[in-house]
Amino acid sequence: MTDALKRLSEEGVAIWLDDLSRKRITSGNLAELIDQQHVVGVTTNPTIFQKAISQGDGYDQQLSDLAARKVTVEEAIRMITTADVRDAADILRPVFDATGGQDGRVSIEVDPRLAHHTKATVAEAKQLAWLVDRPNTLIKIPATQAGLPAIAEVIGLGISVNVTLIFSLERYRAVMDAYLTGLEKAKERGLDLSKIHSVASFFVSRVDTEIDKRLDGIGTDEAKALRGKAALANARLAYQAYEEVFSSDRWTALESAGANKQRPLWASTGVKDPAYPDTLYVTELVAPNTVNTMPEATLEATDDHGEITGDTISGTYEQARADLDALERLGIAYDDVVQVLEDEGVDKFEASWNDLLKSTQAELERLAPSEG
Repeated sequence: MTDALKRLSEEGVAIWLDDLSRKRITSGNLAELIDQQHVVGVTTNPTIFQKAISQGDGYDQQLSDLAARKVTVEEAIRMITTADVRDAADILRPVFDATGGQDGRVSIEVDPRLAHHTKATVAEAKQLAWLVDRPNTLIKIPATQAGLPAIAEVIGLGISVNVTLIFSLERYRAVMDAYLTGLEKAKERGLDLSKIHSVASFFVSRVDTEIDKRLDGIGTDEAKALRGKAALANARLAYQAYEEVFSSDRWTALESAGANKQRPLWASTGVKDPAYPDTLYVTELVAPNTVNTMPEATLEATDDHGEITGDTISGTYEQARADLDALERLGIAYDDVVQVLEDEGVDKFEASWNDLLKSTQAELERLAPSEG
């Protein structure tokens, strides 16, 4: 055991677990991670739920009841996933209370098939907030073009949001703008801004995966030297953008009305390339007022051998910009990379959702009572 996770927390990084299942809740594992490994939040996505529901028998009783009621598969999924989120939120409630609502949060995502539909996303976010009915929930909305006005509208209704699938610096600035617009709407409606929270999930490892593939295709020594640099450079420049926006006059006016900063959240922090240290996207992205949501393997690796050496973001901006510029000079177009990643991200979550629909439908049919 090292004190790496404790040190990480002390540096201002909130440690969230990127996983949830009923077994993790009922076995006491989640409570244990909160108690012993400094976990102060949980994120979910369609892939996580698809995996949880398709493995083991933890959901059989609820599925059996739902089958008896002949509910649709969509309603079954919502009943199952919101039950897990509600229970996890209750376990994390003491953290929520202790941190004034900043942490102790559980995220649940709108149906990914709505990623390009603004009004439907807003309606789904309102429905999820009502269904879960816990103050420490974050509704996840993807940072697509259609998602941006939805984020502003949902924040404006006083619902806390986790903005997901952010890959580009330009889109991240648009997300922060949507958050501030939402706070301004909430203020006009007379809502208590201090109760509204948000994080912006900036994806990390997938950037290296896509860019390294292109670098390998180029194959020169110069290209090889840039492997594994893009994701950190991108995330560090995102933090620079965060510092700029949340020191602006526009922000100061909202802060004086009680508003909370929208924290950058490092997502997709599990290392995909075995050539890289398995704690790379944790130890190299340490800065105050950030969140790192980790798969359990990354959490354990950090706990076991992570070396936390203080702030590893401040003072890196010049080098980060130089690294991204070097990629452009090699012919790797940043705008193309981030668009590919966003499209892939939406497609992957939609595919997981469709798999979830299929596996849940199969379970409902298996557990359906015989007539009579």
